[in-house]
Amino acid sequence: MVHISDISGIRPVLQSSNILLTNTKAYADKKQSKLGEHLYFFLVCIIITPILICGCSHSRAIFKEANDFFSQGNYKASLSKYEQIIEKYPAKVDRVLFEMGIIYAYPRNEQKDYQKSLECFQKLIKDFPESQYRQDSEMMIFQIHNVTIKDKTIAAQQTQIETFQQQVKSKVDEIITLQKEIEALKQQVKSKENEIVTLKKEIFASQNGPADKILIEKKERRLTLFSKGKVLKTYKIALGGNPDGPKERQGDNKTPEGTYVIDSRNKDSRHHISLHISYPNEKDKKRAKELGVSPGGDIMIHGIKNGFSWAGDFHTRVDWTKGCIAVTDEEIEEINSLVPNGTIVEIRP
Repeated sequence: MVHISDISGIRPVLQSSNILLTNTKAYADKKQSKLGEHLYFFLVCIIITPILICGCSHSRAIFKEANDFFSQGNYKASLSKYEQIIEKYPAKVDRVLFEMGIIYAYPRNEQKDYQKSLECFQKLIKDFPESQYRQDSEMMIFQIHNVTIKDKTIAAQQTQIETFQQQVKSKVDEIITLQKEIEALKQQVKSKENEIVTLKKEIFASQNGPADKILIEKKERRLTLFSKGKVLKTYKIALGGNPDGPKERQGDNKTPEGTYVIDSRNKDSRHHISLHISYPNEKDKKRAKELGVSPGGDIMIHGIKNGFSWAGDFHTRVDWTKGCIAVTDEEIEEINSLVPNGTIVEIRP
């Protein structure tokens, strides 16, 4: 069974979130560092470019097509042209190696390959120790090593961040699952509580049998159910807004006094459930006739007006009906289950 205390994963999630934010910032810093390295590397390339295009007009003619491809961003074609130059002009191999190394490491080259760039510069240094490009090649090797180290560090940081993100997502999923389980448990508890209430009512009814008399005592604001002279249950009640004395006429807001029976019921009442009392009896009708008035009717035992069931027991603090007897919604449900039609209702002052 899942308990609410099982949501201890929330704290680790928050901690993981803090770590993730910290590492994200670190990653951003590293990214800026990487961009700085690339920018510096790009500037180095720009500084060296004039060296590449200098020299005699014959050299410029040899390298023109390769340099044009480079300027156009067609780095693959430029490299291919340099390879052709190596075959035709062995004396220019050191310069070709240097320029190919630049292209392989060039930041805007989407197919850049630092390893091939290093191989070009290393071959130049090894095979042409006296080359004018040796010192620049050594500088480029140093810069490429720095960029490679930074890239590995950033990649490691990115992997760590992705791991943290997966952990956070996993914890969030766990929390969502737990919340759903808790809601399901709440619904189960509520359902069980309803079942218990219903069962209690059924047990109560089965143990005590149906009521055969309802006694309503207006002064005490009390309704009592009897079965064979034994008290089954007692309820606090609210009466009509003008409770003193018997009901005499329609609209006087008085609750009747006398002996009646439950003659019908309405389970879809505006007051939850209502049990109709057989008012007026012959005595009530005679009194009304003598007064020359209508005795009225529709006297009920009912619950609270629909939409106001939240008031509960507080409704009994004031007499609010038009002559009826009111109890809570839960109580009228219980009374409805215990009181059959034909039950005697005695209403005392």
